[in-house]
Amino acid sequence: MTAVVEVRDAHVVHKARSGGLFTRDRVYALTGADLSVAPGETVGVVGESGCGKSTLAKVLVGIERPTSGTVSYQGRDLWLMPPAERRATVGAGTGMIFQDPSTALNRRLTVRRVLRDPLDVHGRGTRAEREDRVRELMSLVGLPRALADALPGQLSGGQRQRVAIARALALDPGLVVADEPTSALDVSVRAQILNLLLDLKERLGLALVFVSHDIQTVRRMSDRVITMYLGRIVEETPAGRVTDQARHPYTRALFSATPGLLDPIDPIPLTGPVPSATRPPSGCPFRTRCWKADESCADTMPAFSAASQPGHRYRCHHPVEEDRSTRDLVRQNLPQEP
Repeated sequence: MTAVVEVRDAHVVHKARSGGLFTRDRVYALTGADLSVAPGETVGVVGESGCGKSTLAKVLVGIERPTSGTVSYQGRDLWLMPPAERRATVGAGTGMIFQDPSTALNRRLTVRRVLRDPLDVHGRGTRAEREDRVRELMSLVGLPRALADALPGQLSGGQRQRVAIARALALDPGLVVADEPTSALDVSVRAQILNLLLDLKERLGLALVFVSHDIQTVRRMSDRVITMYLGRIVEETPAGRVTDQARHPYTRALFSATPGLLDPIDPIPLTGPVPSATRPPSGCPFRTRCWKADESCADTMPAFSAASQPGHRYRCHHPVEEDRSTRDLVRQNLPQEP
């Protein structure tokens, strides 16, 4: 089966102004990313702020061109296409749901205009067919038809995000990337939006990439979970294994820090700040905060190793034992009381 989108050895390097007027630092936003998303699959992406999640999302939908590496849609290299074909491919084949619906929508346009815009730009159907499609999209995401002439400022946060989701679906894309789609919403609204995304994924057969800080939500939403650290993908795990069978120490630390109501545990402590993306550490970028690091971790970045379960791979010289529970790791790494 051909992947909807496939990223191979993608690097994104930005130039940032440093202390001097004429000097610029290099910011390594994405390093050697490999990822493919199959039709109908949901891939979750987790990691701390600044780890490259949003950069990867922008690369996947063609908003950002990688400094090197390839991005392929349905087997064709996106950045080798003529510009007009690339715009048509990205515009019609992908949709993106942004973090804050209040800034993602044009506040001067009514809901009807927001949803009709993609149809107008890509010349889909007659005027009457576009109006029908707008009504269909509003029904799809649970928006009352009476809101068609409302402006975004007249809507609640949850309603605005439903409009943003409907806009992302307007052209029947094969891939939707949701970048922190619920972080700007009230807690009471988040569950509604997440359930809506799950329902739409099942009904429409979407390939969905779900980027979030809320790692338990990612686990619930996803088929696979990608863990990122300092611009690198360090582990790819089937969602059902990520909580207690992940092999990378950073993935285990992330999931230990998630509050649990029924069976709470203390988080695995990580010492020290996240390293700078302008001067990443040699070897494994996580070594400066990892309790298992030694000299080999400073010398070389480990290649991907395969776990016993298909679809599970990780980059670590000293992986966590597969049958080692996260609770045991917490006991091992918490400071001992005198």
